[in-house]
Amino acid sequence: MSTLTPVFVIKDLTKIYQTGDVIIHALRGASATFYEGELAVMLGPSGSGKSTFLNIVGGLDTASSGTARFGDLELTSCNEAALTKFRRDHVGFVFQFYNLIPSLTARENVALVTEISRNPMKPEDALSMVGLEDRMDHFPAQMSGGEQQRVAMARAIAKNPDVLLCDEPTGALDSKTGRVVLEALTRINDELGTTTAIITHNAVIRNLAHRTFYFADGEVVREEINKKRIKPKDLDW
Repeated sequence: MSTLTPVFVIKDLTKIYQTGDVIIHALRGASATFYEGELAVMLGPSGSGKSTFLNIVGGLDTASSGTARFGDLELTSCNEAALTKFRRDHVGFVFQFYNLIPSLTARENVALVTEISRNPMKPEDALSMVGLEDRMDHFPAQMSGGEQQRVAMARAIAKNPDVLLCDEPTGALDSKTGRVVLEALTRINDELGTTTAIITHNAVIRNLAHRTFYFADGEVVREEINKKRIKPKDLDW
């Protein structure tokens, strides 16, 4: 991490969903701080609140109570228009499923984002950053799962976001391909200084992180500083 400047400060987030008579407490007072330039991993079982937490931090969902701040912006007080602007200007998302447009090449999928961004990278530069300089004019159907995920990552970083939020980015990949995707993620974090948060079920991935947050029952139950980080190629999957 280059500094200890807070990017996100999240305190006591709760999220309650109600369907008929059924009430689900997805978050029960989760708190965390993410710092500029760090790579953080969020671990926990299904249903522990990781994705709900990340969606609120990323402006995709709203909290029932608590506060989430991005710099001077209090996300938990924003209306939908303000959250849309926040997502567009500051956040890149990577999900387990790639959500690429099949009729567009890799270059064209990335260009969709750069056309509406404030200070975008060239699509070619973003694809080179994730090791796809030779695959720019291929369509998704001509690419492996790992290559498609790296196109999705290039699309996420092409708008030069302050933060990159990744929900199970290797969840649909085998270990060899997963390592390649993680190589690209760590390169983005190292070279661009993009604050990166990765949700995963795979505890091994915590070895890449500066810090790991452990979720259980809708809360962050502990965090650990990683004193010795391991490169993706050396992960024992």
